[in-house]
Amino acid sequence: MIDVALVEDDGRVRASLARLLERSGGVRCVSQHGSAEEALAALPAVRPHVVLMDVKLPGIDGVECARQLKGLLPDVQIIMLTVYQDNEVIFTALAAGATGYLLKRTPGPALIASIREVHRGGSPMSSQIARKVVQSFRGIPAPATEPETLTPREREVLDLLSQGYLYREIAGALGVAYCTVHCDVRKIYEKLQVNTRTWAAGVHLTRARPILPLRERRDIK
Repeated sequence: MIDVALVEDDGRVRASLARLLERSGGVRCVSQHGSAEEALAALPAVRPHVVLMDVKLPGIDGVECARQLKGLLPDVQIIMLTVYQDNEVIFTALAAGATGYLLKRTPGPALIASIREVHRGGSPMSSQIARKVVQSFRGIPAPATEPETLTPREREVLDLLSQGYLYREIAGALGVAYCTVHCDVRKIYEKLQVNTRTWAAGVHLTRARPILPLRERRDIK
């Protein structure tokens, strides 16, 4: 059974999604939340497998909620549900830890299929979103250096950075000082010839390697 939590401020949309989940075999709605603040307070105890997250929420928005939630529940899979197709929002959400990105008009059967896909380890995106991602990757300048020039720890830092982890969380995961992570990120930006987390994540995703959960990583000092 796949446990799914909903984070959506529109009560009617939330109720409709809950009904869809309850009618689908192998999937169940374990909690519903109208704000990011409510979700962040409740979900660590609920521990859902998948979270359907609205991008536009009152107070803390969905992208920041995804980032904080991944810090609390590293194994949770987050699918953003949105009416937006803005490239920057897409990449920011993916960098924050979202694993899928779907338009709200996605048909019910396709949404359930996406929940199952993300639970199996996939990264579902609607065709419109996937096209925008590909188009945006084409606009990312090719770096002068090959990815092999990154040190092992820099590649670990980039993996975590691409998942939306904060510098202090990366430092804790790798057992190094905060200032060391800051220095590593600066070197990564220089080597990839980028100047933001979003662009670094985009370059990293175009060369995607399997990204392991923290518990499966070896600390690299």
